[in-house]
Amino acid sequence: MNLSMKWLADFTDVSDVNVKDYCDRMTDTGSKVEGFEIMGDAFSGIVCGKILKIERHPEADRLVVCSVDVGAEAPLQVVTAATNVFEGAFVPVCTDGAKLPDGTKIKKGKLRGVVSEGMFCSIEELELTTHDMPGAIEDGILILQHCGIDNPTLGADIKDVLEMRDTVVEFEITPNRPDCLSVIGLARESAVSFDRELSLHEPVVKEAGDGDSIANYLKVDIANAELCPRYTAKVVKNVKIAPSPLWLRMRLRAAGVRPINNIVDITNYVMLEYGQPMHAFDYSCLDGSHIIVRNAADGENFKSLDDKDHTLDSTMLVIADEKKAVALAGVMGGANSEILDTTKTVVFESANFKGSNVRISGKKLGMRTESSARFEKGLDAENTYGALLRACELVQMLGAGDVVDGIIDEYPGKLEVKKIPLEVERINAFLGVELSREFMVDTLTKLDFKIDGDIISVPSYRADVMEMADIAEEVVRIYGYNKIPSTAFKAAADQGGRKPHQQYELDMKYALCGMGMFEIETFSFISPKFYDKLGWAEDHPMRRSIVISNPLGEDTSVMRTTAVPSMLEVLSYNNSVKNKNVRLYEMATVYLPKAEGELPAEPKRLVIGMYDDDFKGGKCFYKMKGYIEALMATSGICGVEYEAYSEDVTYHPGRCAKITKDGEILGVFGEIHPAVCETYGFSFPVYVADLNFDVMTALRSVEKQFVPLPKYPALERDFAFVCDEDLEAGKIASVMKKAGGKAVESVRLFDIYRGPQIGENKKSVAFSVMLRAADRTMTDEEADTAAKKIMKALGEEFGIVLRS
Repeated sequence: MNLSMKWLADFTDVSDVNVKDYCDRMTDTGSKVEGFEIMGDAFSGIVCGKILKIERHPEADRLVVCSVDVGAEAPLQVVTAATNVFEGAFVPVCTDGAKLPDGTKIKKGKLRGVVSEGMFCSIEELELTTHDMPGAIEDGILILQHCGIDNPTLGADIKDVLEMRDTVVEFEITPNRPDCLSVIGLARESAVSFDRELSLHEPVVKEAGDGDSIANYLKVDIANAELCPRYTAKVVKNVKIAPSPLWLRMRLRAAGVRPINNIVDITNYVMLEYGQPMHAFDYSCLDGSHIIVRNAADGENFKSLDDKDHTLDSTMLVIADEKKAVALAGVMGGANSEILDTTKTVVFESANFKGSNVRISGKKLGMRTESSARFEKGLDAENTYGALLRACELVQMLGAGDVVDGIIDEYPGKLEVKKIPLEVERINAFLGVELSREFMVDTLTKLDFKIDGDIISVPSYRADVMEMADIAEEVVRIYGYNKIPSTAFKAAADQGGRKPHQQYELDMKYALCGMGMFEIETFSFISPKFYDKLGWAEDHPMRRSIVISNPLGEDTSVMRTTAVPSMLEVLSYNNSVKNKNVRLYEMATVYLPKAEGELPAEPKRLVIGMYDDDFKGGKCFYKMKGYIEALMATSGICGVEYEAYSEDVTYHPGRCAKITKDGEILGVFGEIHPAVCETYGFSFPVYVADLNFDVMTALRSVEKQFVPLPKYPALERDFAFVCDEDLEAGKIASVMKKAGGKAVESVRLFDIYRGPQIGENKKSVAFSVMLRAADRTMTDEEADTAAKKIMKALGEEFGIVLRS
């Protein structure tokens, strides 16, 4: 629902309220605002001018030079190619520095040697259409006289001349408040929200007094009172079809409705103002001067105003004359009774139809209109009478015809006024506030509820108010939800949150994503053939799996005991679609059988898989090792050791490592065996890590200790050792750290050398050891002592010596 603030001012004055504050307060009191638009804000510097004189351009046959009075001391000179201008024409003039909706700025300049101090505007440059400005042409300058504007103020802003200066607020009205799909409904809400006076206009229709009566023109019968509780109608004769006045067209435009002609515009205007859809029939098209509200016949044909043919059924309600249907009730009128320029007598219909029937009928026929959208939500039958009188009042105001005396009002479905007791104490207890009875009565009265003692009479248009809770809501939304004091729960409630192991799992996922990996999720049931692809022997203990009783197929017939084949399948698919440099991880559950009759163990595994064109051969192995070291550091697991491992046939025997901590295995990682790679379609190395996440969870350290930056300088000592080829550098580093004690801050391997000078099956490894004392500057003597301890420990442990 688009609300014109200028239109709103007819009923309540909120002009002193900033539009942003207005939107916020209306949202707080239950009328949600989607946004607002300042009409005409896209252009500026355009004023009303009068062409005083037109002369031919001395250098161009198609240009003319116009002298234009814009209310300034001297006329402006404007050069134009427009052919529809004439002396005495009132036109929109862009002055020097004016801005157009497309962002163009108009500057004083020369056209073929003649100075032009501005530009004339067409309707398109003012964001208007020929419907907004009847009499204007699309490919010429807007001539104000042709649009019914005869004596505008020269120099006035064109927004004021065309009555475009307005602010439009867009509301999202909830289905339970169809009364707010109207200017009057929103005016009532605005008046209560800002504690302002509400002035509702009582329509006045002057009697013609010519002895003519509606009884001479029309009679109405309702054949289905359940679907049509009320039908009111009036007749207007001597109709003069013409464009609506400017103020009415601009209000319709602000509301998003296209102006058409005075009669149609009046029905749309009343629908927007009262929230009551109306329809106008050409009286000459009604056979028998008789309107019958009935159900359609099965297979009955109907052509709607949009010139589309429809086949109706007996569940649909139609407005018919004695021979044919002339409208689909609540949805759209028929082409056979459309208002034309030749129409002389009009029947105004203001009726109430059952919302559910309108909804079903419209949906069956694929039709949804402004009218049906309102009826679907359930409208107030009491509103039809006032809306009809307002339409006739506008007819008289616009001189669009003569209103025939009398009104037809068939009302078989009148409802009783709903009454609800006012229970002040119960409402306060329900809301958790202490509001006085006076405040409640005052608020409800402003909302048009009638209070008689402790009985509340609910307005007919508030079908959503049914019980005490609804009354409480009406009171508190005006009082302010943000004023309700916060109170503690009277019953204990567990505070939500993740358990420690859940948070740890999430932390690991964040860490892996931060390393550039993508998470995957695979099925827990696999094919037994997956074990063959891993190279497992028939008697491999991990082949013993839980067999699914009713599998979808052989490919999903057992519960996996390892998640490695699932990872390899995903890596293989990515390789098949030419995805390069793939890094994946999965928090996978595996299922290890126990004794018969017992449920299987369900340990969780963290599986990482990757292949990378940028890291061929051993580089990718160390890349994987770096990922694992980062995970261990994030987990606070210290003292992790890496040992060569060749017992798992799935991995390359020379490029696989076991991860341990105090003798407990945390997992295995390495390059997949070339034979296994071949079965998955890889022609290059693939690396996988299979980590025991449950063990990692048990070993993690949840305490973080701050370590300040060192205050004292460090000393660095480099060591180069000759050792056996199969001795791992990690074991050497561990002994060095242990032997050096607190003096050793870090040990870093920086070189490995093999050659004839070293000897067969030997290698040279070089380490850089950082030594530092936490409470003083370490002396060279202390550093040398630590170095000797390191050398002694290495000699005793591995029998290695410094390289000479």
